[in-house]
Amino acid sequence: MSVHPWTGPGTPPPASSRTSGWPGARAALAAVSWLTSPLTVDDYLGLIDPLWSARHPAARVTAVRREAAGAATLVIRPGRGWQGHRAGQYLPVGVEIDGVRHWRTYSITSPPGDELTITVKAHPEGRVSPHLVHRTGPGTVLRIGPAQGEFVLPSPLPGRLLFLTAGSGITPVMGMLRTLARRRAGAPDTLLLHSAPSAQECLFRAELDSLGDELPWLTVRLNWTRTHGRLAADRIGGLCPDWRQRDAWVCGPAGLLELAVRHWAAAGVRERLAVERFHLASLLPPRAGAVGGQVRFHRSGVEVVAAADAPLLVTGESAGVLMPHGCRRGLCFGCLAPLLDGRVRDLRTGELHGEPGELIQTCVNGAAGNLVLDL
Repeated sequence: MSVHPWTGPGTPPPASSRTSGWPGARAALAAVSWLTSPLTVDDYLGLIDPLWSARHPAARVTAVRREAAGAATLVIRPGRGWQGHRAGQYLPVGVEIDGVRHWRTYSITSPPGDELTITVKAHPEGRVSPHLVHRTGPGTVLRIGPAQGEFVLPSPLPGRLLFLTAGSGITPVMGMLRTLARRRAGAPDTLLLHSAPSAQECLFRAELDSLGDELPWLTVRLNWTRTHGRLAADRIGGLCPDWRQRDAWVCGPAGLLELAVRHWAAAGVRERLAVERFHLASLLPPRAGAVGGQVRFHRSGVEVVAAADAPLLVTGESAGVLMPHGCRRGLCFGCLAPLLDGRVRDLRTGELHGEPGELIQTCVNGAAGNLVLDL
């Protein structure tokens, strides 16, 4: 599933420069970094193997599994810097097509700790999804960002769950179901209501049938819209009479989301419904009293005053600093820069954050006082 919201409280931090598997690697890299300035050791590692770069994380496709018609699951091995995910989150993926990198986001369909998978359905008029489904094979290197999203299971789990999905909206829920299926202590009473155009176009149909037969706590009810029509509010109530008493997650086309929000709100239980919406967050005007600050670009030796509503990427470019960037919309994490001192403000949420060594998305963060970037 592509195009998810890109912000929210509790969003995991960007991929760090964490190095594993080599005792003393962090100290060794720091000791020789001055030899490679203005490039970093990480930049050279990425030239040898893209999966060795923590600043520009990448992953390699290891297998491709065909799903329903026009859909495929990509098994990918992330490289250095991958921080893991929670079931239900999505992954930014950068794909090279004709020399141009395009970024999209896709739900992660694998449980945490397992081999990482995304399931993609080719859009007839799309550019990236058909390429991933029909022209991407094992060995392909993709750029990735950190897992994102708050459409996840809470802890502790509620006593009864309802998943309401349609089309490729099943993909984040599939990650949740697979995670629940691995719980040794079992899982809560769970009902999945899923709609697809037909049985042949239903993602994961064989697995859903199997899970419904094997797991005593899971009930799977499938609806074919070409035969039975879309799920209306009365049909949801008929298939799940206790829907008001269940914590629910809905994911799918806009029509399904709007129906669910109205239905749950009218019943006075809107707070029990989690919704995955397909849109990008926009930059917000600065809050009253917000101030910018003096920004120093350490490697370039440039200092400039930044306004509170100015992305650091724009501030640096306006001052003549060579700024790494990609999509310029907070999607690709190609604009990451180490923060040496100070704090920044997320221009999408207004949230303040920052500590020495943190990698900052310069395209969606502004100065919150004086700060220093390692650029």
